[in-house]
Amino acid sequence: MNTRTISGRLRGAAALALLPLLTLTACGSGDTGGTAAVGAQASPVPTDDPVAAVRKVDSAAALLPAEVREAGKLKVGSSIGFPPGAYYPNGTDKAPAGQDIDLADAVAKVLGVELERQDASFETILPALGSGKYDFGTGNFGVTAERLKTIDFVTYINDGQGFAVKQGNTELKGKVTDLTQLCGLTIGTGAGTTFEATLTAQKGVCAKAGKKPYDVKVYSENAATLTALQQGRIDVIMSTINGLRYQAAQPASQTAFLGEFHRLDVGFAFKKGSPLAKAFQAAVDELIKDGTYTRILKKWGTSASAIDASRINPPEHT
Repeated sequence: MNTRTISGRLRGAAALALLPLLTLTACGSGDTGGTAAVGAQASPVPTDDPVAAVRKVDSAAALLPAEVREAGKLKVGSSIGFPPGAYYPNGTDKAPAGQDIDLADAVAKVLGVELERQDASFETILPALGSGKYDFGTGNFGVTAERLKTIDFVTYINDGQGFAVKQGNTELKGKVTDLTQLCGLTIGTGAGTTFEATLTAQKGVCAKAGKKPYDVKVYSENAATLTALQQGRIDVIMSTINGLRYQAAQPASQTAFLGEFHRLDVGFAFKKGSPLAKAFQAAVDELIKDGTYTRILKKWGTSASAIDASRINPPEHT
């Protein structure tokens, strides 16, 4: 998974109600802003609360640095803006909701700390970890070989890259398994994402195949990507599997999910060498063991992304 700049955020109450449907992300992106798409409407927010029963686990909390245990707080930079990962169902003056929110809150309860959550645009979080602005980051950050050079990851789901088109599209009718299927088309994706990196790195595949190259349009606001698709300014969206699948299930979005392209582990992000990683791994494993993890993923419809155990810095899927 989520994912975009905050300056373009929709602030009116009516516009905010559209955000759950309009915003995509992930492994790549996560801002709450954007231009409203025609006909969109908010979907119901799950009301069950699997995090409520979570309690502190002393063995996991003991893995935290002494100064963190004493302070009892951690700063998290959160990319918030797309369901089912993290979004504002009731406006930015209310609490965010989503899979990433529940998992981070549950981990904090296992470790016996409070979270100081700061909303941040997707592309700013990873660079800010090294400066200490945040203790960790969330935003459906996919584990890639390039990111592993500067970032530590503690995995909590397996998501990845996928494609979606407007319903009725006649150029792409089946699953995208090779980027040459996109030759001659215009692809919309999020700034600073694994999607943008993949499309840029493979931009020569069409020429090698003797075909017209694909064009890439990068958007800082997720809602703008969907609007561009609906208005015909792009032919296809590349974003997170879970986000695109969720969106396609909302009739008003008028999109069709074209399936998975490339799976990626997704994790909490830390500066390289962070002493927090082992504690977070232990906390995720505790949630898996006691069933809270399963209930959170079921709540948000992401059970297909479940992992059996958390890992620190696994290699990128090939």
